[in-house]
Amino acid sequence: MIELDLEKSLFGPEGRMKLTVSCQINEGELVGLYGPSGAGKSSVLRMISGLMKPDAGTLRVSGESWFDREQGVNLKPQKRNMGMVFQEYSLFPNMTVRENLEFALEKGQDPGIVSEMLERVGLEKLEAKKPMVLSGGQKQRVALARAMVRKPGILLLDEPLSALDMKMRGRLQEYIVQFHKDYALTTLLVSHDASEIRRMAERILVLENGQFSFDGEPSQFFGH
Repeated sequence: MIELDLEKSLFGPEGRMKLTVSCQINEGELVGLYGPSGAGKSSVLRMISGLMKPDAGTLRVSGESWFDREQGVNLKPQKRNMGMVFQEYSLFPNMTVRENLEFALEKGQDPGIVSEMLERVGLEKLEAKKPMVLSGGQKQRVALARAMVRKPGILLLDEPLSALDMKMRGRLQEYIVQFHKDYALTTLLVSHDASEIRRMAERILVLENGQFSFDGEPSQFFGH
């Protein structure tokens, strides 16, 4: 379970904005984060991942404290049991596909997981290629496989498919949902696409004016 109670001062489209978010996300849920541009959705993921330090509050995952301002706790990103996929892929251009995945391995981890993940995303024949020769969909599959190399408990997805065409988005949505189920992940998906949220998420958190304004099933929010 993710227990989130965090505050962060941000600069939004209309100037300074205070982000105050509080919720519980159950183990195994696939939750969509939805809301207008600049609402702070990506910032929520970045605080969970450790890439952004909250101003105040607490973050506990499966009973372990990842952040506690008063207690001085702030786990480094590499100490947090999570994987993250961004819209812009964030692959190392000078490394091959396989090397990009190998870079994510923990010390002493069985390297066989790299071959397993490449096979899962259908890129084993491209493992010696570098990102510059891959299509957008192939790059995003590499990014997804790399995020899964450590077999994280939590998968954070920040607009991972918005740069892809509709056909490729559909395929990648299926990959993500299958990873979520097969590896019993807790997954948080940021997306501006209502149809994507409805197709993938079982729960939606709507972020408006720095707070969660809705928490429930996508069908309840978007209507039938």
